[in-house]
Amino acid sequence: MTKEQSVELMTDKMAKFVAYVGKKLPDDVEAKLQELRQQETTPLATAIYDTMARNQKLAVDLNRPCCQDTGVLQFWVKCGVNFPLMGELEALLKEAVVRATFAAPLRHNSVETFDEVNTKRNVGKGTPTVFWDIVPDDDHCEIYTYMAGGGCTLPGKAMVLMPGMGYEGVTKFVLDQMTSYGLNACPPLLVGVGVATSVETAALLSKKALMRPLGSHNPNPRAAEMEKLLEDGINSIGLGPQGMSGKNSVMGVHIENTARHPSTIGVAVNVGCWSHRRGHVVFDKDLNATVTTHSGVQL
Repeated sequence: MTKEQSVELMTDKMAKFVAYVGKKLPDDVEAKLQELRQQETTPLATAIYDTMARNQKLAVDLNRPCCQDTGVLQFWVKCGVNFPLMGELEALLKEAVVRATFAAPLRHNSVETFDEVNTKRNVGKGTPTVFWDIVPDDDHCEIYTYMAGGGCTLPGKAMVLMPGMGYEGVTKFVLDQMTSYGLNACPPLLVGVGVATSVETAALLSKKALMRPLGSHNPNPRAAEMEKLLEDGINSIGLGPQGMSGKNSVMGVHIENTARHPSTIGVAVNVGCWSHRRGHVVFDKDLNATVTTHSGVQL
């Protein structure tokens, strides 16, 4: 297979995957929504969850996106240095978004800043966004695809706390956001928290946290304990499905962290809505694709 043929093959597979992610939620999200539905007792909360399930079924049956805001496409790429298309990845991902925009179809969500011109192709200067992790001595490529909507994740917030505020300050920051702008997204929410050394590192980690499977925990036991405490605290607010009150506010709280400067605690929050459209696919060096987030998908 020539390089051009390989690029075409991977572009086609990623275009199909992007379109699919906009229509079908990951297996773990669907399972969590069913679990939360069983915990509700009020007619309104159960009716909303039942409507969410019907929405998902119709999206698949009608082959249409499950939310009208198909977001800005973002990709987390974990690529081995020996992967054959490493140099072509950013360009082919951009082309895949264009193809998915017309095939899915996806709403036109890329507006050139200052010019205020919608490109009508979901690509523009710096979009889609591609975040990189480089893996030595490896020839695989893992790609997380994510649709960041105008209510979910895009209105995130980050700041640097003084060290005296401690982890209590981190907790206060998170809860302040969840009791103010949290309802910009549609509950039950997935909350990503980044704790690092500056606003930009914390912000990136808070987005990366949303890519983790539901039910996973930070490997640091203290961070994992904070995840549980924050989850319990936010659930106690009682947002319920679509913010109409209920037993649970969140599907989970995920914390990602790095080491930090002793004089700062960078913290950020990003929130995903119940229609958490993320997908994970792994390509080997021969461009065979394995989808891990959605069962039964062949690209």
